[in-house]
Amino acid sequence: MMHKIIILNGPNLNLLGEREKDKYGNITLKDIEKNCNDFSEKNDIKITFFQSNEEGKLVDEIQKSRQEQHGMIINAGGYTHTSVAIHDALKILKIPIIELHITNIYNREDFRHKSLISKIAKSVLCGFGSNGYIIALEAMKNYLKNENK
Repeated sequence: MMHKIIILNGPNLNLLGEREKDKYGNITLKDIEKNCNDFSEKNDIKITFFQSNEEGKLVDEIQKSRQEQHGMIINAGGYTHTSVAIHDALKILKIPIIELHITNIYNREDFRHKSLISKIAKSVLCGFGSNGYIIALEAMKNYLKNENK
Protein backbone atom coordinates (compact mmCIF):
# COMPACT_ATOMS: atom_id res chain seq x y z
CA MET A 1 0.00 0.00 0.00
CA MET A 2 1.37 3.40 -0.97
CA HIS A 3 1.04 5.80 1.94
CA LYS A 4 -0.02 9.38 1.31
CA ILE A 5 1.61 12.07 3.42
CA ILE A 6 0.92 15.79 3.27
CA ILE A 7 3.64 18.28 4.16
CA LEU A 8 2.09 21.61 5.16
CA ASN A 9 4.16 24.78 5.37
CA GLY A 10 2.94 28.02 6.90
CA PRO A 11 3.72 31.70 6.53
CA ASN A 12 7.06 33.01 5.31
CA LEU A 13 8.45 29.58 4.50
CA ASN A 14 8.07 30.52 0.83
CA LEU A 15 10.94 32.96 1.46
CA LEU A 16 13.45 30.37 2.64
CA GLY A 17 16.78 31.07 1.01
CA GLU A 18 16.16 34.82 1.29
CA ARG A 19 15.24 35.42 4.93
CA GLU A 20 17.36 35.04 8.05
CA LYS A 21 20.01 32.94 6.34
CA ASP A 22 21.89 32.71 9.63
CA LYS A 23 18.95 30.67 11.01
CA TYR A 24 17.53 28.97 7.91
CA GLY A 25 20.47 28.75 5.51
CA ASN A 26 20.40 29.17 1.73
CA ILE A 27 18.07 26.31 0.84
CA THR A 28 14.72 27.25 -0.67
CA LEU A 29 11.34 25.66 -0.10
CA LYS A 30 11.49 24.40 -3.70
CA ASP A 31 14.79 22.66 -2.85
CA ILE A 32 13.18 21.07 0.20
CA GLU A 33 10.21 19.97 -1.88
CA LYS A 34 12.55 18.36 -4.43
CA ASN A 35 14.43 16.53 -1.66
CA CYS A 36 11.12 15.29 -0.21
CA ASN A 37 9.94 14.14 -3.64
CA ASP A 38 13.22 12.28 -4.20
CA PHE A 39 12.82 10.55 -0.82
CA SER A 40 9.19 9.67 -1.47
CA GLU A 41 9.94 8.12 -4.87
CA LYS A 42 12.60 5.87 -3.32
CA ASN A 43 10.30 4.87 -0.46
CA ASP A 44 6.99 4.25 -2.23
CA ILE A 45 5.29 7.24 -0.58
CA LYS A 46 3.06 9.78 -2.28
CA ILE A 47 3.50 13.28 -0.90
CA THR A 48 1.50 16.44 -1.25
CA PHE A 49 3.58 19.55 -0.59
CA PHE A 50 1.60 22.68 0.30
CA GLN A 51 2.53 26.18 1.48
CA SER A 52 0.38 29.17 2.30
CA ASN A 53 0.77 32.43 4.15
CA GLU A 54 -2.98 32.39 4.85
CA GLU A 55 -4.35 30.69 7.95
CA GLY A 56 -7.69 29.83 6.33
CA LYS A 57 -6.03 28.08 3.39
CA LEU A 58 -3.98 25.97 5.79
CA VAL A 59 -7.14 25.07 7.73
CA ASP A 60 -8.86 24.09 4.45
CA GLU A 61 -5.94 21.84 3.53
CA ILE A 62 -5.94 20.24 7.00
CA GLN A 63 -9.66 19.52 6.75
CA LYS A 64 -9.23 18.04 3.27
CA SER A 65 -6.55 15.74 4.68
CA ARG A 66 -9.14 13.92 6.80
CA GLN A 67 -10.14 11.80 3.83
CA GLU A 68 -7.14 11.99 1.54
CA GLN A 69 -4.00 11.46 3.63
CA HIS A 70 -2.48 8.80 5.89
CA GLY A 71 -0.13 11.18 7.73
CA MET A 72 0.76 14.85 8.08
CA ILE A 73 3.98 16.77 8.63
CA ILE A 74 3.31 20.39 9.52
CA ASN A 75 5.65 23.34 9.80
CA ALA A 76 3.09 25.99 10.68
CA GLY A 77 5.73 28.72 11.00
CA GLY A 78 4.52 31.59 13.18
CA TYR A 79 1.02 30.09 13.35
CA THR A 80 2.49 27.39 15.59
CA HIS A 81 2.36 29.85 18.47
CA THR A 82 -0.84 31.74 17.67
CA SER A 83 -3.42 29.82 15.65
CA VAL A 84 -6.28 28.30 17.57
CA ALA A 85 -7.96 27.67 14.19
CA ILE A 86 -5.09 25.43 13.02
CA HIS A 87 -5.01 23.73 16.43
CA ASP A 88 -8.73 22.97 16.27
CA ALA A 89 -8.52 21.70 12.67
CA LEU A 90 -5.63 19.37 13.58
CA LYS A 91 -7.59 17.95 16.54
CA ILE A 92 -10.20 16.63 14.09
CA LEU A 93 -7.66 14.49 12.23
CA LYS A 94 -7.38 10.77 12.94
CA ILE A 95 -3.98 10.49 11.24
CA PRO A 96 -0.52 10.83 12.79
CA ILE A 97 0.88 14.37 12.81
CA ILE A 98 4.52 15.40 13.12
CA GLU A 99 5.18 19.01 14.09
CA LEU A 100 8.32 20.23 12.34
CA HIS A 101 10.52 23.31 12.69
CA ILE A 102 13.73 24.06 10.82
CA THR A 103 15.23 25.84 13.82
CA ASN A 104 15.19 24.90 17.48
CA ILE A 105 12.23 26.99 18.64
CA TYR A 106 13.36 26.57 22.25
CA ASN A 107 16.59 28.52 21.80
CA ARG A 108 14.87 31.46 20.12
CA GLU A 109 12.57 34.21 21.39
CA ASP A 110 10.40 33.33 24.38
CA PHE A 111 7.14 33.66 22.44
CA ARG A 112 8.28 30.80 20.18
CA HIS A 113 8.60 28.39 23.11
CA LYS A 114 4.85 27.73 23.25
CA SER A 115 3.30 25.57 20.56
CA LEU A 116 -0.43 25.15 20.10
CA ILE A 117 0.30 22.07 17.96
CA SER A 118 2.62 19.98 20.16
CA LYS A 119 -0.04 18.34 22.31
CA ILE A 120 -1.88 17.13 19.21
CA ALA A 121 1.21 15.90 17.37
CA LYS A 122 2.57 12.37 17.63
CA SER A 123 6.02 13.94 17.78
CA VAL A 124 7.85 17.26 17.48
CA LEU A 125 11.03 17.66 15.47
CA CYS A 126 13.02 20.87 15.56
CA GLY A 127 16.53 22.16 15.04
CA PHE A 128 17.71 19.84 12.25
CA GLY A 129 17.58 22.48 9.53
CA SER A 130 16.08 21.52 6.21
CA ASN A 131 17.16 17.90 6.87
CA GLY A 132 14.31 17.80 9.36
CA TYR A 133 11.88 17.28 6.49
CA ILE A 134 13.57 14.02 5.48
CA ILE A 135 13.89 12.92 9.11
CA ALA A 136 10.17 13.60 9.55
CA LEU A 137 9.31 11.65 6.39
CA GLU A 138 11.38 8.70 7.60
CA ALA A 139 9.67 8.83 11.00
CA MET A 140 6.22 9.07 9.41
CA LYS A 141 7.01 6.15 7.10
CA ASN A 142 7.88 4.08 10.18
CA TYR A 143 4.77 5.19 12.10
CA LEU A 144 2.54 4.21 9.20
CA LYS A 145 4.34 0.90 8.64
CA ASN A 146 3.97 -0.05 12.31
CA GLU A 147 0.34 1.12 12.36
CA ASN A 148 -0.51 -1.37 9.63
CA LYS A 149 0.97 -4.40 11.43
